[in-house]
Amino acid sequence: MARSPVGRDAWWLASGMLIATCGVASACPFCGVVGESLAMRRDAADVVAIGTAQGAAAPGPDGFLLQRFTIAQVLRGDAPADARARVDGPVIGTALVFGTSAKNEKRWLAVAANEALLGYAVAAPATALPASDRLRWFAARLEHPEPAIAIDAFSEFGLAPFAAVRAAADAFDPGSLATWVIEPGIDARRRGFYGLAAGIVAADSGDAVVRRQLRAALHAAIAAPADDFRAGYDGLLAGLLVAEGTAALDAFVKTGLFDRSARPVDQRHLLAALRFAWESLGDELPRERVAEATARLLASPVVAADAAIDCARYGFWGSVDEVAKLWETLGPDDPLVRRAVAGYLTACPLPAARAHLERLRAADAERLDAALEAARSPFARP
Repeated sequence: MARSPVGRDAWWLASGMLIATCGVASACPFCGVVGESLAMRRDAADVVAIGTAQGAAAPGPDGFLLQRFTIAQVLRGDAPADARARVDGPVIGTALVFGTSAKNEKRWLAVAANEALLGYAVAAPATALPASDRLRWFAARLEHPEPAIAIDAFSEFGLAPFAAVRAAADAFDPGSLATWVIEPGIDARRRGFYGLAAGIVAADSGDAVVRRQLRAALHAAIAAPADDFRAGYDGLLAGLLVAEGTAALDAFVKTGLFDRSARPVDQRHLLAALRFAWESLGDELPRERVAEATARLLASPVVAADAAIDCARYGFWGSVDEVAKLWETLGPDDPLVRRAVAGYLTACPLPAARAHLERLRAADAERLDAALEAARSPFARP
């Protein structure tokens, strides 16, 4: 395999293209966007209180909904008799009310809360504690019968770094994970995280029965029919990569995930799982295998541009001819492909890349220059 460290120009071009393509992700790459948890809001606030909603919610000067609350009990700090707090939606009855000082004024936020959620918010471990210790407490509440508690516990995992999730893996119940990854009623976004968690437990467990159970569940979930959206599929694929390493890549090849005929949405999920493996699974899966697997996706029109960008970011130059060929096969109709090809060839240190650039410039210098300029966006050259 022809591979060399990514140089300054390669990093500049490849990372700029990658961020422009992928956007900003939360700590868990398979959990979607999650908001602050109740414990985070609680610990960041100067005042924590329990209030009762008074009147209707109405838009404030900034357009956000505001509602008045009578303060019934102060849990921390000093609170007035009532407060006008921002709400995500109209609250009927009881709420947790948080007051935070900002620019010499107190800003209030209220979250609807029944008795169960109030007790949960008070008991949740402090954010100052080690993340893995906190996650062990939340793990038992991921599918809590009170929906607001389940959502909040999930947000804690969605915001946690992978290392902390892995360190807390002993708190997951293997039987529950095996059920959740295949149960139709589970929220698809959560299923992706549960797939990742199942892979972690399978990889780290010393119990052969547990390992077989979770791997079988992951294989079944990945093979199950799905709609066109298939949310959470990337997490299932990542979970199998954690659990089986290179054997998972071989399984993906056998099931046709790398083929041109594979469903486009599935290949996008596969690319996301491979990015996760590159960043986080060096012990389970050699980076060289991840780069090689990514290069296989250059043959798939829907992800070819992103695969080329990732190959450049990984410093994988063994596919220089395949990337250059994309200019003629997909590039005429797709400026994103031209951008990816131009960026890859400019970053690649091999003589073959220089030759391809010279050939492209001789054929259409204006189009090549436009592609190179696009590859530099959104960042200026360091």
